[in-house]
Amino acid sequence: MAIHKILFASLLVCLLIQSNHGATKERLFSELEKGAIEVTAIPSRDNVVLEAGVDKVTVTWKVSSTATKEPEFKTIKVKLCYAPVSQVDRPWRKTHDELFKDKSCPHKIIAKPYDSTVKTAQTINYTLERDIPTGTYFVRVYAVDALNHEVAFGQSTDEAKKTNLFSVQAISGRHKSLDIASICFSVFSVLALLVFFVNEKRKAKLEQSK
Repeated sequence: MAIHKILFASLLVCLLIQSNHGATKERLFSELEKGAIEVTAIPSRDNVVLEAGVDKVTVTWKVSSTATKEPEFKTIKVKLCYAPVSQVDRPWRKTHDELFKDKSCPHKIIAKPYDSTVKTAQTINYTLERDIPTGTYFVRVYAVDALNHEVAFGQSTDEAKKTNLFSVQAISGRHKSLDIASICFSVFSVLALLVFFVNEKRKAKLEQSK
C-alpha cells in the first residue's frame, strides 16, 4: 500500500512541475521599448547553411543613445530566435505577445550584468550549439530590470523579421517541457515495475505457504 502511495505522489509532483513550468506574471512584448539596443549578427560563412556545433555567429550589441529606459537596465540577455519561416506549422515555436508564453526565442546565447559605464559596442563569437534544431534564425537582445522583467530589446532583423536571417542545419531539437515529461514517465515506469515485482513476490510467498 505504501508503494502505491509513493507512486501516486511521484506522478502528482511531476504533473505539478509540468503545469507550473514557465508560469510567471504577465508581461507583454508589445510594451517593451523597441530599438533600444542596436544588434548585428554576422554568420561565419555567407550565403550557406550553417552547421550546428561547428559554425559561429558574431553577435554585436550596443545600447542606443535614444534608449529612454536605460536607467532600468540591470542585465543583458542575448537570445537566438526563430524567423517566421521556421514557425510555420510548428506551434512549439510560436510567437506570443505574452513573454512567458512566447516560444520564438528559446535559445539563450549569453546573459550578463549591464554596465552603464561601457558605451562601446560589445561582441561575442557564438558557436551554434549541437542541439539547436534545423531552422532559420535571427538574434534578439533583451534589456532586463532588477525584477528580472524585460523592459527593452533590439534585434538583428527588421520588424517583420525577414532580413539578415541565417539558416542552420542540425538535429531536431527537444524542448524542456518534453524533457520534464520524459523524466517523469521514466520514473513512473520504474516505480510501476517495482510495484509489479513486489506483488509477484508476495503472491509467490502466499502460494508457497498454502
